[in-house]
Amino acid sequence: MDKKNDNLIERPPVVVIMGHIDHGKSTLLDYIRKTNIAEKEAGGITQHISAYEVTHTDEEGAERKITFLDTPGHESFSKMRERGAQVADIAVLLVSAEDGVKSQTIEAKNTILASGTPYLVAINKIDKPEANVEKTKQELLENEIYLENYGGKIPCALISAKSGEGVDNLLSLINLMAMMENFRGDPEKNASGFVIEANMDPRRGIEATLIIKDGTLKKGMCAASGESICSTNIMENFLGQPINEASFSSPIRLVGWSKMPSAGAEFKSFENKKNAEEYAAGESDICRRKPAENKKEEAKKNQTDSFVQKVEEEKGSEIPPAKKIIPVVLKADAQGSIEALEKEIQKIQNNEAEFRIVQKGVGSISEFDIKAISFPKDTLILGFNVKADRSALDIATQKNIEIHTFDVIYKLTEWLTLELAKRMPKKEENLRSGQAKILKIFSRTKEKEIVGGKVLEGTIKANSRIRVIRRDFEIGQVRILNLEKNRMKVGEATEGEEFGAMIEGKTELAKGDVLESFNGS
Repeated sequence: MDKKNDNLIERPPVVVIMGHIDHGKSTLLDYIRKTNIAEKEAGGITQHISAYEVTHTDEEGAERKITFLDTPGHESFSKMRERGAQVADIAVLLVSAEDGVKSQTIEAKNTILASGTPYLVAINKIDKPEANVEKTKQELLENEIYLENYGGKIPCALISAKSGEGVDNLLSLINLMAMMENFRGDPEKNASGFVIEANMDPRRGIEATLIIKDGTLKKGMCAASGESICSTNIMENFLGQPINEASFSSPIRLVGWSKMPSAGAEFKSFENKKNAEEYAAGESDICRRKPAENKKEEAKKNQTDSFVQKVEEEKGSEIPPAKKIIPVVLKADAQGSIEALEKEIQKIQNNEAEFRIVQKGVGSISEFDIKAISFPKDTLILGFNVKADRSALDIATQKNIEIHTFDVIYKLTEWLTLELAKRMPKKEENLRSGQAKILKIFSRTKEKEIVGGKVLEGTIKANSRIRVIRRDFEIGQVRILNLEKNRMKVGEATEGEEFGAMIEGKTELAKGDVLESFNGS
């Protein structure tokens, strides 16, 4: 046996709790660690992956550590749950004995199976009057979750997260499964593991929660994840207490990363900063090489897209009415929140209008975020679990831009749904009579421009009000003073015809802009 194998010792399991939004995941962890995080959570929803280390005394009186990951239950946080399952050694699928199997229960099961993580089932709320354990087990069976004594080998614990009934048995099952899986690690190695979550602290800078899966991390070392590096000068345990050393299965927080590390990414540690920088530089080279490797595939895709476009043009297919695009600047406290919010915002749309995220990032709403807005009149500034800097508030007030902040995801989406209704295009704007594309700008004097264009759809008329669209956004309105075809003044130009036009307005036009006219304009 070589020396490396001699160093391998048993390590505590990393366990992820997964299931439906209100089936009691946070309540279970609260009971286990004797705290009450759930009541402190805004709206009672866990909105980040959190990692907690607990000590359980087994039946033989030996103390055994278990690290728990708490993943959000709201459906929009699916990517965060996937990360939790990939990092964990064991998964606990939590199901309510009151409600039975829900859609998120199935989603959680599928995520666990896709990650290859061994799992057990905990049936919660057995103390409730409406609890029906046998019915719940039958529903699990119907959804191909085969429990022990029900035709399968998946262990099952009956618990009440609120009273604590059966929780000791659940912890014992976890420890038994961990012993059978034989999780081991080498404490002599430099630590490696995964980034669970990353966020920007306005006072301390970029901080990240890590799970060590192997090796040991000591003060004075340097960690690297992707292109980002961080010293271990500020290293804390899951309680936020400063520590000098941590080993496998421990959740820790490192503060002071050079860049925002990607949640779910692997991290490695090194004895000194130089080695960490060399590793990060290598990761950067890999990222730069990837586009070149996919160049042929991208060219093929572009060729296909061009062919499809040509076919559509030959078919003379109608150009669908342009949607009203509402720009959104999104800032949140963590990467996982950004992912979840993007998913939710994409759902809020209809045939006439939709939101589009034009800027996003982790951290407070800053002066830069406001100054970078291209269309201040229509843009929404949204913050999730973050505040706006004083300078940002001052500039927003000057530019008459509203900033809205939220701490619960469904409150944000409810507000956006109402806002979409308010910002729907007016009825007369839907009656588009023509659409043309600017092919050339000939001259501009004061507020008048001479342009050349081609009608794409319908009719463009002289002396009509025109909306100017650039990259899907309305940037202003102008008026066509006169229209020419073949150097002859005309009253209108129809689909397929090229024209010259004198246009009046404060909006400076550019080649490629789309002009839209409307009935009654």
